[in-house]
Amino acid sequence: MASSGKFLPHQTQVMAVLIPFPAQGHLNQLLHLSRLILSHNIPVHYVGTVTHIRQVTLRDHNSISNIHFHAFEVPSFVSPPPNPNNEETDFPAHLLPSFEASSHLREPVRKLLHSLSSQAKRVIVIHDSVMASVAQDATNMPNVENYTFHSTCTFGTAVFYWDKMGRPLVDGMLVPEIPSMEGCFTTDFMNFMIAQRDFRKVNDGNIYNTSRAIEGAYIEWMERFTGGKKLWALGPFNPLAFEKKDSKERHFCLEWLDKQDPNSVLYVSFGTTTTFKEEQIKKIATGLEQSKQKFIWVLRDADKGDIFDGSEAKWNEFSNEFEERVEGMGLVVRDWAPQLEILSHTSTGGFMSHCGWNSCLESISMGVPIAAWPMHSDQPRNSVLITEVLKIGLVVKNWAQRNALVSASNVENAVRRLMETKEGDDMRERAVRLKNVIHRSMDEGGVSRMEIDSFIAHITK
Repeated sequence: MASSGKFLPHQTQVMAVLIPFPAQGHLNQLLHLSRLILSHNIPVHYVGTVTHIRQVTLRDHNSISNIHFHAFEVPSFVSPPPNPNNEETDFPAHLLPSFEASSHLREPVRKLLHSLSSQAKRVIVIHDSVMASVAQDATNMPNVENYTFHSTCTFGTAVFYWDKMGRPLVDGMLVPEIPSMEGCFTTDFMNFMIAQRDFRKVNDGNIYNTSRAIEGAYIEWMERFTGGKKLWALGPFNPLAFEKKDSKERHFCLEWLDKQDPNSVLYVSFGTTTTFKEEQIKKIATGLEQSKQKFIWVLRDADKGDIFDGSEAKWNEFSNEFEERVEGMGLVVRDWAPQLEILSHTSTGGFMSHCGWNSCLESISMGVPIAAWPMHSDQPRNSVLITEVLKIGLVVKNWAQRNALVSASNVENAVRRLMETKEGDDMRERAVRLKNVIHRSMDEGGVSRMEIDSFIAHITK
């Protein structure tokens, strides 16, 4: 077994190659998975463009020294700013050139796999589901296995298939009303995803960043449609606990959180692919101010395809005035914030979120309820899992009204409901119970630990 704490003998050594999609939420999940695999003494190679390897290593402050990063050159791509005024969808269409550039990783990945396969008994490739074309050459190498990583919840995928099958009755699987896919993606990105589909048909199994402790019924439903291929729920990948760093290394918002009461602070962040119209930002600000609740608000534009391409901080004048008014009550963070550490802090009692799956899982595993405000992609269906199935959140903006402006009073009401009502307290209790279930599932004999051990045994057999 590779998990014994010793490296395998050279002739039987297994290596892993991880190929993330070049958007922060995807880069981050596979970096966490890299650490998980590495903890079983399996060497890990993490592949990306020069820009995106630089991005993921810059933003991660945990130990990455033993991961082999491969930063490959791809053709240069345009990196336009996000467009907050698109009336049809909030999907970050400005990132498409960087996505398309990443498809040029196929040849350097092929060469890397060829090199590693001559050194190891087996090479395990784990590629993001929308990077299948980059990993396609793995299927032609005799000692290389190819696994697809799905970056979203199993619930979203399960209801997609359930819907296509005419919505049959399924024992033990709760399926509430599901939002339409309209507005989730641009046509160009849909075509990009569809182009990957054929390359996934020849994989050796599927991996999800989730847990049977959270989504057991949906995982079982999905296992019926894998054609005999294995499905592993190996999450949550993110760390479940943090050691307190000394004050020199800590972000200023954590020092501020130390001074607040337990469960008294709302964390507000809409991820790395959301850009609001100025009018909406001002309504959020007014709603937060009128709620009289403590908050930390990450106020920044969506990432550009190349985050190092002269990213300018916007909203300075507006947020300066706002910050002065809410001093002592709220903090505005204009750049990168240590989200996991904020969510794990005892003073954090709620999270207003876009419901990207990364953020959902981090919030669940830290026991923090969510005020759900989905923007695009898988987020509308993730928000249904949070609010209707797990019942650890409430809706700020309904997907059916996705093109409408959310008023300041709606923001204020959602914040107050989450932070100062019995309904909010009940959600917090359920979130903490779910957190405890997840933590126990990672203990010896727990369902998630057994799943991870099963996967490691499978790839090292």
